Amino acid sequence: MSKNNIFPHEWTVEQTLIQRRAVRNYDQDQNISSQELQKILKLATYAPSSWNLQHWYFLVVSEKEMKEKLYAVAHQQNQILDASAVIIVLGDLEAYRNFEQIYQPFLAAGFMDEERYFKMKTDIYAYYENNSSGARDEAIRNASLCAMQLMIAAKAQGYDTCPMIGFEVAALIDRFNIPPRYIPVMLISIGRATGKTSRTTRLPLQSRITMEHF
Repeated sequence: MSKNNIFPHEWTVEQTLIQRRAVRNYDQDQNISSQELQKILKLATYAPSSWNLQHWYFLVVSEKEMKEKLYAVAHQQNQILDASAVIIVLGDLEAYRNFEQIYQPFLAAGFMDEERYFKMKTDIYAYYENNSSGARDEAIRNASLCAMQLMIAAKAQGYDTCPMIGFEVAALIDRFNIPPRYIPVMLISIGRATGKTSRTTRLPLQSRITMEHF
């Protein structure tokens, strides 16, 4: 894959990180193709996750009627209606069920022996099946890592985003028939910004660092 395909504006990774903004004003006439969206979501899935269980799931909302339903349960935030699409990032409370699909190929290829495979499976199942609070923490934590990578990937492809946590959880689950296996983590709008976007200030780095110990 060429550099130009990854960074259409020929930005470095550093420049992409700096240029990313939380954008709330989008060009309503700008659509995002299925191919472009799939590419952004694919790049997002290279985020790290505990035990590589990949605790994320994406519910993509792009049709006008569905965006209006989302708008109603997300405090009427205009970016939901104006964006090309909104991704409902879900955390998987039962991510341990992905174990065999993820690790069977390693076992079959000889990269993992059976003893290690079954010990890991036992440990993972024991943690998740007897620890609902831990499963919830892992779902939110790892889905959030993926969400951040999604926003960076979108910016690298020339799209702007905005993360949102302002929504009614129960109503969102009900309106979109979200299975109990998943917990809503955040919404991410995707589109092309209208007008100039400004950089919010950042606290001085040294005010955010303590070396070695407090």
